[in-house]
Amino acid sequence: MNENQTTTPRHAAHGVRRPWGTLWRAATVALVTILISATSVGAIVVWKIQSQVETVDLTDEQGEVTLPPVGELKGGFNVLIVGSDTRKNQKSGYGFGSVGSTLNDVNILVHISEDHQRATAVSIPRDMVVPIPQCTKPDGSKTGAMSAQPINVALWYGGLGCVVRTVEGLTGMDINYAGLITFDGVAKMADAIGGVEVCVDGKINDRHTRLKFDKAGKYTIQGYQALAFLRSRHGVGDGSDLGRISSQQHYLSSMVRKIQDEGVLLDPAKVYGLAQVAATSMQLSSSLASVDTMVAVALVLKDIPRENIMFIQYPGTTGVGGVYKHKVAPLTTLAAALFKAIKKDAPFQLDGDATGVGSALTGDEPDPNSTAKPKGKVIKGLKGQSAGQITCAVANRY
Repeated sequence: MNENQTTTPRHAAHGVRRPWGTLWRAATVALVTILISATSVGAIVVWKIQSQVETVDLTDEQGEVTLPPVGELKGGFNVLIVGSDTRKNQKSGYGFGSVGSTLNDVNILVHISEDHQRATAVSIPRDMVVPIPQCTKPDGSKTGAMSAQPINVALWYGGLGCVVRTVEGLTGMDINYAGLITFDGVAKMADAIGGVEVCVDGKINDRHTRLKFDKAGKYTIQGYQALAFLRSRHGVGDGSDLGRISSQQHYLSSMVRKIQDEGVLLDPAKVYGLAQVAATSMQLSSSLASVDTMVAVALVLKDIPRENIMFIQYPGTTGVGGVYKHKVAPLTTLAAALFKAIKKDAPFQLDGDATGVGSALTGDEPDPNSTAKPKGKVIKGLKGQSAGQITCAVANRY
């Protein structure tokens, strides 16, 4: 299926273009949130290879395409990271299974605050039932608006642009930029950064994804093992997508620390590897695909303290009947509180060990390399963690 798709453009303010040399001085922590779900958009800034990237125009309701001007980003902006479960042209034999549809099984909305001192990444469960607006198919025809559908069908109905419009409607956030990555791309990205250390609190043997750990401990994973870790539902938590999200957040927090501590983006070989994977394994909105824009996106992330990089699960619950039977129902009041804080760029904290059923705090001291104290009021009921918290994935014992 051709996933090229259009949707609503959103704009961030821009200023004067920075010289290329600035990138190298800032690169150590430049991509901490854009690397979410192993999606390294910003690595392409070093190598002018955007001509290899498949792009999607984000347009308004009249079909007009408006690209933000190049230069230094000022103010807050939002990036939507989408993981596709397509099996088309993907490497076989790694527990992918055979699925005919193309679904958006990972949906992470990253918000950068107005002052560029906070990043909030909100994971939306793939089985959350939401309204899907009218979308334009790649052939130009329109889909009908739907009132109650799992969010992961949006990609099937109308491509990446339809996912953008659906997430905008759910969150009330304007999405400036979007990127989509496949299974093979995630595996290759994990290789390109040299692997990520994860912790598991017990034996895991998930026959669905072929993720296997013989005992509790710490493991450095990469390639298709990293992909299996990110995809595993049956191996972690309670076997649900909600448990998978919290174990993914454990992985992403560890990845952030690796990138910052080891200077991954100062290693030309790794940067080139990331660039090549992103160029050949991703579909980007045209607003993000230019080198200048990716430089600007990368640069605004360089000074964000780890405590201010938050991975949050969109509030939801299971066990509800009706249209939510066997699916995830949004907790609208809690979601409203979360996005009120995000829109106001108000700092907030999580309540104690709020990591969810797929991961837990280890009891270790907070990251010694952290540079700031958490600020803001506690929003009770939210699930997630900061990149500064040391956690461990919880093996499924149910």
